[in-house]
Amino acid sequence: MLRVPEERFPRRDPAALAGFMAFCRDEARRDGRPRLGSISLEVPHIDPLAVLQSIYAPDELHFYLEKPSVGEAIAGADAVESGTFAGAQRFSAVRDWASEVQSRLIAIGDLDTPRAGPHFFVGFAFADEPGPGGVFAPATVFLPRWQVAASQGRYVAVANVRVTPDTDVDALAARVRAAHAKFSAFPYAATAATAESATPTAIAETGGTGWFEAAVTDALARIRAGAYRKIVLARALDLTHATPFLPLDALNHLRERFPACFGFSLANGRGQSFIGATPELLARLQGRNLLTEALAGSAPRGATASADAQLGRALLSRTKDMHEHQVVLEAIVRRLNNLGLTDVTAEHARLLLLPNVQHLWSPVSATLPPSLHLLDVLATLHPTPAVGGQPRQAARPDIARLERFDRGLYAGTVGWFDHRGDGEFVVAIRSALMDGPRARLFAGAGIVEGSVPADEKAETDLKLAALLEALR
Repeated sequence: MLRVPEERFPRRDPAALAGFMAFCRDEARRDGRPRLGSISLEVPHIDPLAVLQSIYAPDELHFYLEKPSVGEAIAGADAVESGTFAGAQRFSAVRDWASEVQSRLIAIGDLDTPRAGPHFFVGFAFADEPGPGGVFAPATVFLPRWQVAASQGRYVAVANVRVTPDTDVDALAARVRAAHAKFSAFPYAATAATAESATPTAIAETGGTGWFEAAVTDALARIRAGAYRKIVLARALDLTHATPFLPLDALNHLRERFPACFGFSLANGRGQSFIGATPELLARLQGRNLLTEALAGSAPRGATASADAQLGRALLSRTKDMHEHQVVLEAIVRRLNNLGLTDVTAEHARLLLLPNVQHLWSPVSATLPPSLHLLDVLATLHPTPAVGGQPRQAARPDIARLERFDRGLYAGTVGWFDHRGDGEFVVAIRSALMDGPRARLFAGAGIVEGSVPADEKAETDLKLAALLEALR
């Protein structure tokens, strides 16, 4: 990416912006390749989810990721460049695609503001190949036309525009000026309140009743036979409603209820959105500092402080849950070591408290060498034993055999990376696929020696209840 110094166009006025666009056009004329001009401006307070809700269009790609408890949020809409990929090399294919796009990027503006500059938004499905009836590709990546972010108490708006050798730079500059003026004092669209109930008219277990407990029993037999140490099995509920669900409204309910989780949304531009509130970070890279985590083992929350503490203490001492957590932690550390990272540090399990459930959680950190990209880490970690199994080569075929639906983006990963290589990806669990008046809700549980089918179903019931509540 070429960064244009502020001194080149020191005045932030229409003439300077048109001059920058003309510079991008000249670069496009030089070798006949279109250029991508990226303009970042720091703005007053802005809420990325509210902005996305105001400009939401079902026929456009969009992306959103937020962790309300730390004041971090980013959203992007409408693709100026996009790509889809499949196959075992899909992570490296996205990396190579982004590298080519970056070679045509020319950026200017407040690039030292947190979350400024062009960002690539990505969704990786659970599987390398598309499943039957899948609505998302195994890998989707796009550079948005419009991007807004909040980070460290500061706010930024970014416009990314395509500039060809024959672009009308004055007209393009006028559109960018209008957009930035709008984002500087965003006129959030008013939404009319409705008394209509969002309670679904029908709720059905995907695959029928009783199959999940039978699948857990089958998996336990395979574990005792030595096929694998752990497998994660998921359930899905199919919901229908008289009118279309509003995915971003549901997402707002989720962020209000689960501020310590990562709220996310990825739309495919054909009317379907995948939303959720996940507690699980897959990988975050800032500078060369890499952070990931092991999250496995669950218990309900108590109605009183004493009951809650008792449940938490029991979780920390329960053999089945500590074993499940250790399987995940050991696999993550081993995979990072296999990637060549030599300073991997894993912390002891502690409790992660959410409004409806508590988990065993261990942060894992390391230093990523310059020779590796964040996407190389994702390719190594995905799927972790927290959503797949261990060994994953043995567990993944049984997931496909035992489950009654295609996972799609469920248990995949969604996130972003920027022009510096920094980025953040989360595990797409506690999630729902929204498609007009239909929605499919997903939740899973880890099966290890000592699991009880009825208990595992109860765990998934608890996770699905939070999603049902958000849709109501």
